[in-house]
Amino acid sequence: MDLNKLNELDLSNVGDWPAAVKALAVAIVCVAVGGAWYWFDTKGQIERLGAVEAKEQELRKTFETRQQKAAGLDAYRQQLEEMRESFGAMLRQLPNRTEVAALLVDVSQTGLAAGLEFELFQPAGENLKDFYAELPIQIRVTGGYHDFGRFVSGLAALPRIVTVHDVGIDSPGEGRGAQQSGGKLALRATVKTYRYLDETSLQ
Repeated sequence: MDLNKLNELDLSNVGDWPAAVKALAVAIVCVAVGGAWYWFDTKGQIERLGAVEAKEQELRKTFETRQQKAAGLDAYRQQLEEMRESFGAMLRQLPNRTEVAALLVDVSQTGLAAGLEFELFQPAGENLKDFYAELPIQIRVTGGYHDFGRFVSGLAALPRIVTVHDVGIDSPGEGRGAQQSGGKLALRATVKTYRYLDETSLQ
């Protein structure tokens, strides 16, 4: 095609243009219309579609998470109830103010029943915690090694919570040969009991 002839084309008489020029003009117009259509209409729709799809994925994940929580709600409630019952049972193991004296007697009687002799039984001041008070008792007892085991087992069997801390066992002074021959030993420890703090105690 001669490019000089393109300059001679008459826009008012498109019907007389050569077929190749007509086809090229139609192609240019179609591309221009298609590009304008994409830019002003389709592009925005594609962007909105992408945003909607991302939102859909987010909502789907939120739904699945909530669905899992809802499916396990009964199990969570049952677990919470069991925790409340367990916590209540543990609280009932903490004596109130009037029961602490009886618990101290139980601790000393447990030692005597195990065949131990008390050299020291000294309750210290209470240490206040969040909802309970801790009452440490410094003890020193003498007896056989197995007597100590029975004493600790007896404390664990008490209906109230009693714990043993800072345990030390040594000879009461007879020498190393006394230990080897089955002589008495001395046990030093801190026995802790606990008291539940009611509303009047917390004020």
